[in-house]
Amino acid sequence: MALSDQEILAGLADIVNEETGVDTAQVQADKSFTDDLDIDSLSMMTIVVNAEEKFGVRIPDDEVKNLNTVGDAISFIQQAQA
Repeated sequence: MALSDQEILAGLADIVNEETGVDTAQVQADKSFTDDLDIDSLSMMTIVVNAEEKFGVRIPDDEVKNLNTVGDAISFIQQAQA
């Protein structure tokens, strides 16, 4: 069963918090990973790997550059689960 947007958001917030120390409350769908959350490319790759494991999806390397905001990641994970 596919997870809801809120469940994915909560999971991503936990992953981002574990990797970067960013408060989970700051991880919102409209936030940019780089501009708003100050996540560098190395941390982003770790977040992607952890998200793949947590949500059971595959995020190809060439798709990662398209995941600019938390909402982009939520949408991608939703579609990958379908």
